[in-house]
Amino acid sequence: MSHGFSVAVADLDGLRSVGQDSAAGEEGVDRFDVLPDALLLVIFNRVGDVRALGRLCAVSRRFRDLVAHVDDVVVRVDCVVSDEPSPSDGAGAGFGKPRGVFSKLTHLFLGSLVKPFQALGQILSPPPSCTCADAAYGKPSSSEVPHHSPSEVLKNFEEIRRLRIELPDGELGANEGVLLKWRANFGSTLENCVILGAASVESSSNPGQTPSFNGASTGGDVCGGIPDAFYTDGSLKRRVVWTISSLIAASARHYLLYPIAVDHGSLQSLHLTDADGQGVLSMDQRQIQELRAKPLIASGGSQRTLLPALSMRLWYAHRLELPCGMVLNGATLLAIRPSNTEEAGGCWAAEAFEEPYRTATKLLMKTKTYCLEMNSF
Repeated sequence: MSHGFSVAVADLDGLRSVGQDSAAGEEGVDRFDVLPDALLLVIFNRVGDVRALGRLCAVSRRFRDLVAHVDDVVVRVDCVVSDEPSPSDGAGAGFGKPRGVFSKLTHLFLGSLVKPFQALGQILSPPPSCTCADAAYGKPSSSEVPHHSPSEVLKNFEEIRRLRIELPDGELGANEGVLLKWRANFGSTLENCVILGAASVESSSNPGQTPSFNGASTGGDVCGGIPDAFYTDGSLKRRVVWTISSLIAASARHYLLYPIAVDHGSLQSLHLTDADGQGVLSMDQRQIQELRAKPLIASGGSQRTLLPALSMRLWYAHRLELPCGMVLNGATLLAIRPSNTEEAGGCWAAEAFEEPYRTATKLLMKTKTYCLEMNSF
């Protein structure tokens, strides 16, 4: 349970208690009922969680009517029912066990990338006797029932401005110790994406020291390049998989959000993330309006947005020691934009992640830059 929800529940309980105490001399009078709607909406917006709001709807007709006007909503997916093969079938998604780029990407298409759609389809599952309103507000069910799309889940919210959807975990499996994080911004298609990866993460024996590459101080620009072994020991192949699979995951999330953006004209910000903190797709008001104005183009027959031709900048450090004591081995940073977009400097990439990964990003951008191109897919 989130901190915001805990605080809001305390507020509700406290107000209810005050109302009951005040009503001690007036049997049958509940002072809670005289609180203005505006104050209740402030509390409900602090609740945010769609299931908790559904429970509030069961309290009274007044609560149900007010919940429809909540403008800050969080949808947390508790579990995912996946059709992907079990590890015993040899279809694991660990990047540390490469079976070739194409077999890996096939698994991503047919296996783990289906998770967001299944997960969001099962956020709420009302029994056949439930009304559409019950479904939209998250009334729980003990019976087995059909899936519901995110659009159905949210359709009774009339004034959503800020929406955050959180998956239970990232789509991209990785072996223990591997770091993979990405952040993407979309309008009608990809605007930019930053990917940070490392083959392994360990703790430094001297935390708090000046950050360094391979034991050398990071003062000024670092001109080191990629070693020859990088191309022959599987390191390059793994990073190709990291890049393409992260872009596929981002475009799949974007495709999923399209009907929500269209149905909720009041939306000002939209974020689809995961509890692991692996990937974040973000859209602001301008980008949401652009998505509504331009038709979504799917990639072939898949349920993801077609990505344009891309220009990429890559930075690499064999070993990167951070001031916090974290050491990234095989640290790799990619900054990706459509090929037809004018370069706007590296600030957008440098600020993509929270600490300590923001520092890692800025340090990597001091190393030698490699430029790559990728066709639309």
